[in-house]
Amino acid sequence: MQNYHVEELLVLTKTYPVPSRKYRETSCVAAINRNGDLRRLYPIPYRLLDGEHQFKRWEWIRARICRPNNDHRPESYRIDVDSIERLSRVGTEAAWAERYQWIKLHQYNNFNALENRRQYDGITLGFIKPTRFSLIIEKARYPEWTDEEKVKLIQDGLFDSPEVISRVPLKKVPFDFYYQYECQTEGGVDQHRHKITDWEVGALFWNCITKYDGQWESYFRKKLEKEFAEKDLMFLMGTIHRFPDKWLICMIH
Repeated sequence: MQNYHVEELLVLTKTYPVPSRKYRETSCVAAINRNGDLRRLYPIPYRLLDGEHQFKRWEWIRARICRPNNDHRPESYRIDVDSIERLSRVGTEAAWAERYQWIKLHQYNNFNALENRRQYDGITLGFIKPTRFSLIIEKARYPEWTDEEKVKLIQDGLFDSPEVISRVPLKKVPFDFYYQYECQTEGGVDQHRHKITDWEVGALFWNCITKYDGQWESYFRKKLEKEFAEKDLMFLMGTIHRFPDKWLICMIH
């Protein structure tokens, strides 16, 4: 029996969906609770939720969560999606002051400090601030869903509402996106490269394809390189379940 408890959670980001044998498709959501503890919420079939349950980034929700049996990362929790209640949204007033007060609870000076903390006490989520960065775009090894993945995505949803049934099938992004970035450390400048899994980056790609077709890359780069370089940018980093020492960029803020 799952030992659920209720928490109020501020949604930070969600990853681009992937096919799932049990849920058709799922996303992983990063959040922070009222006590300032980071949470990794999974599995969430976000696109298959009815509209009233489709929470937004920087929105407070209330939900039942419990520790999973097969994921021992300290931030990881299963969520009862049927229990989700949307509460309120954190705005951008006063230069995003309220948002930054939550981010700063888990901000590290550089990637090495975050990785050292993982090795010391096992944490697998945290924010870092790069000093310089550039975008790398590579063709995905498999630009289309495999036959097995397609089968997962077309499973019958016996209780789907008409709203959910009408949604466009999940498309695979045929490219992989990475940031090559630098961090300042006590010993000098360190360089790193990590893959971006932020859903908003995948959505930006499809928007650029729709609006600009063959010119999509220049507009895509403008957003992720030039415009972001003018902001006080931070990355939310998270590890991969099967490879606990491998990190991804889950959120760009």
